Amino acid sequence: MTRIDFHTNVPDKVAYACRLARKAWAANNRVVVLTDDAAQLAELDAAMWTFSATDFLPHVPADDALAAQTPILLTASDAAELPHTHTELLVNLSRRTPANVSQFARLIEVISSEEEDAAAGRKRYVAYKQQDYPLTHFVTGKS
Repeated sequence: MTRIDFHTNVPDKVAYACRLARKAWAANNRVVVLTDDAAQLAELDAAMWTFSATDFLPHVPADDALAAQTPILLTASDAAELPHTHTELLVNLSRRTPANVSQFARLIEVISSEEEDAAAGRKRYVAYKQQDYPLTHFVTGKS
């Protein structure tokens, strides 16, 4: 069953997603990052190129011809056809429940401190809990 981690109070969801992707890739995991829309996807794509002067985050859109060979996939659609190679981690930056949660070993829900985003995150938390997913909660900035 998919393990779901909620990371809340995140000040910059795009930068946070870059850090999560870097950490997952360093551990030889393949990552899919789901964005709210095409604008957030473009922002994330740009951030992955400029995120760090010393780190390279190999990424492509989920519908790219090289998707199966690339460790990090970006998509604004949870209905996107994903390669069977990318089932380890889904990072959700969107405010919706991904349609394909159960195909991943782990889901990280990234929630900002913005009230609308936090409210949507609380609804997803309740929905996952009702489906008996194992849930954990991390509040960024607190130890």
